[in-house]
Amino acid sequence: MVEIKNLTKVYDGHKAVDDLSITVEDGQVYGFLGPNGAGKSTTMNIMTGCLAATSGTVTINGFDILRQPKEAKACIGYLPELPPVYPDMTPREYLAFVCGLKGIKGDEVKSEIDRVAAMTKIEDHLDRLIRHLSKGYRQRVGIAQAILGKPKLIILDEPTVGLDPKQIIEIRELIRELGGEHTVILSSHILSEISSVCDKIMIIRRGKLVACDTPEGLSRATLNDITLDITAEGDADELAEAVRAVEGVQSVTSKASDSDAGCAELTVTYPYDLDLRREVSKALGAENALIISMREARLSLEDIFLELTEQKAAEDVDGEGEDENEGNI
Repeated sequence: MVEIKNLTKVYDGHKAVDDLSITVEDGQVYGFLGPNGAGKSTTMNIMTGCLAATSGTVTINGFDILRQPKEAKACIGYLPELPPVYPDMTPREYLAFVCGLKGIKGDEVKSEIDRVAAMTKIEDHLDRLIRHLSKGYRQRVGIAQAILGKPKLIILDEPTVGLDPKQIIEIRELIRELGGEHTVILSSHILSEISSVCDKIMIIRRGKLVACDTPEGLSRATLNDITLDITAEGDADELAEAVRAVEGVQSVTSKASDSDAGCAELTVTYPYDLDLRREVSKALGAENALIISMREARLSLEDIFLELTEQKAAEDVDGEGEDENEGNI
């Protein structure tokens, strides 16, 4: 659906995007993450044809955004961070105007406006001036214009900015629904939002791709080992000895539980590419130990983001040596 090859954008000698190559598959929701100044907005502006690249190519549904801009842009719905709405229009007038820009004509205009208004829940505000709408509803109007015409690719830059908690939940549900019929690229600083709605996550730093995988894949890639926290009935030392005998277990620490009388608390570690929960459970069962709780510790997206970007930052510092001309983007 979307293929970015060797994309580079240089400003005043500094590379905002540095030889970036990404393939975005159809029908999935992609999260686009990176520290401030990583090149996210520059990349999205190039993808949508709002900015020219220094070198490299972007193809949307087979169309080159530079050589075939009309065909490529017809496949894109875009919501920038600041919704491109006109305050002296009503949402109905504005959406009709956008329909004209997208080549939607005749009776289809009304049906399209009704469709996107229902999806974004702005039906009761279609005939109010946009200037009189709250920031949250202006954001909804911006999302509505992006999905007019059912574009194959929808790019959303901070789509929940300014929304209240209830509205945020509704927009997240809408994004998940869009992912069933469209390809969605979502940029957000709210990492929990990315984690809750995205099938895959792309992370860039200083214009380079650091990682692109599912949330589970990123977690596996950044974990050195798994930690299993267990509370079970029995003697702490005896249970720890039984678990240590499980093949693959690296270490076990144990203590008597402070909150559950007659119980032990165990912390078990093993390599990330193993799943020893079943084997550990069997070992405890052989000791007639009733397992009260068992929890596998997993990295949050925040942990993964920091791990990947800080690791890359350290590699960059090591690689730069004494080159004082290297600037920060």
